[in-house]
Amino acid sequence: MKLLTGSPGWSTSADVIVIGSGVAGLTTALNLRSYGLSVLLVTKAQIDEGSTKWAQGGIAAALGPGDTPDQHKKDTLAAGAGLCDIKAVDILVSEGPEAVRKLIAQGAVFDKSETGEIALTREGGHLRNRILHAGGDATGAEVSRALLSAVKEDSGIEVIEHALVIDALKSSTGRVCGVTLHVIGAGSRDGVGRALARAVVVATGGLGQVYSQTTNPAVSTGDGVALALRAGAKVADVEFIQFHPTVLWRDLANRGQQPLISEAVRGEGAVLLNAKNEQFMKGKHPQADLAPRDVVAIEIFNQMRLSGQPFVWLDATGVKDFANRFPTIYSSCIQNGIDPTKEKIPVAPASHYASGGVLVDLNGKSSIDGLYICGESACTGAHGANRLASNSLLEGLVFGARIAAALSKDLPAQQEAVNEKNNILLDPKILLPLQIAMSEGAGVLRSEASLTKTLQTLVELSKLTSKEPCIEAWEATNLHLLATVIVKSALLRTESRGSHRRSDYPNTEDKWLSRIIQQIDSSGNWSSNLEVI
Repeated sequence: MKLLTGSPGWSTSADVIVIGSGVAGLTTALNLRSYGLSVLLVTKAQIDEGSTKWAQGGIAAALGPGDTPDQHKKDTLAAGAGLCDIKAVDILVSEGPEAVRKLIAQGAVFDKSETGEIALTREGGHLRNRILHAGGDATGAEVSRALLSAVKEDSGIEVIEHALVIDALKSSTGRVCGVTLHVIGAGSRDGVGRALARAVVVATGGLGQVYSQTTNPAVSTGDGVALALRAGAKVADVEFIQFHPTVLWRDLANRGQQPLISEAVRGEGAVLLNAKNEQFMKGKHPQADLAPRDVVAIEIFNQMRLSGQPFVWLDATGVKDFANRFPTIYSSCIQNGIDPTKEKIPVAPASHYASGGVLVDLNGKSSIDGLYICGESACTGAHGANRLASNSLLEGLVFGARIAAALSKDLPAQQEAVNEKNNILLDPKILLPLQIAMSEGAGVLRSEASLTKTLQTLVELSKLTSKEPCIEAWEATNLHLLATVIVKSALLRTESRGSHRRSDYPNTEDKWLSRIIQQIDSSGNWSSNLEVI
């Protein structure tokens, strides 16, 4: 199954195609070059756009005195609520410190303490100060800057910007051997083309645009995960959508990307208050306002239901030197008429991160030969049912290096692509009703009734097809596929665990210590199975 497109008008090739220019894609590309492999780096917008540069909190790594990878592991497992792949977590926390040191060697500059040491802070779910940050709350932008600088200096990395990757190309043996893509450009590389490679690495980030309100940028339409699904790859843990508990609430009319208020603000002393001015997180969790994100998000949601207000308050008036410590957040608040040093900030949960994705092994390989996945698009198992704060940038660094190392040892010759049938394309006008249905029925709190209603809506929307290929139609079709698999998995998991909360199944059940794996065949038929953790 593939998206309906026009005939390719141009072609190119490289040893490896990397799709995405966030921390996962850039790290993978640079590491591939260290093994002498040529890289085609494809990115949907400009190379410096995407979710990485929006990351405020930082990178978690056991670098501080008294901290250890084992303690980082314990915190990660606690947040993951029983569904983490322990081997993946071991790799993440043990290889993380060296990955961060390498990033620093590549030019990334992190904030320092008064004594000149790297300043480490604490975020939700962490029992130690282990978060490196840059520019106060602009860590992602600094990581992106350092990696982009290295990429631009490497002539062995060809970059194609403003390119939406459409589908994987496969050989007669079923191995992925390239991609089709659409470039909004000029000259020979404009419109639909195809790129051939000995392997493809998907690092397209998240799928936040499946919901009405998200912290993700407009480009986060899950194109890479949808591509992998249509290619026959298995996905796992997709029901676990993390909702960041504290996004700046403006009004109900605001859709799309919303300003995030990092939990690092709470790490510096800010507290959550309900409509009665009560610190409602006290007594709800031992870490109170710094509890894991799923815990804080559901408590905020409950407070909103009790008060009838579409937000709660974050009181950061006691945070020392707020404007300098959190310049990005301060600017967002001021632009929206709020002075966080003098008044409370209205906040609410919004879609933030997909803890699941394309199922991969410890070297990032999917269930389809030739197709590797890195970063938020992947399900390594390191996050389980709920990602620990600031583990996402770390995952991109660690597993990007592992993918490159694996490909350096096992990269067959280029294979010829064969044509596939069963084209699909939905009308772009399905997007708004899809986002509304997902936010209302498959958001912070779910039930069989809400999920069933959402699935029915998705079935109806699937009837609105199109024969006019365009970016908006491709994105809408991708989001519909992803919404469908999220809802199907959420219906199957009859319990509450991590960021998946069911009002009709409020308890966490030992019988659900399993991963839900979904797959779709070339005719559009779904299959699912459970994998015991």
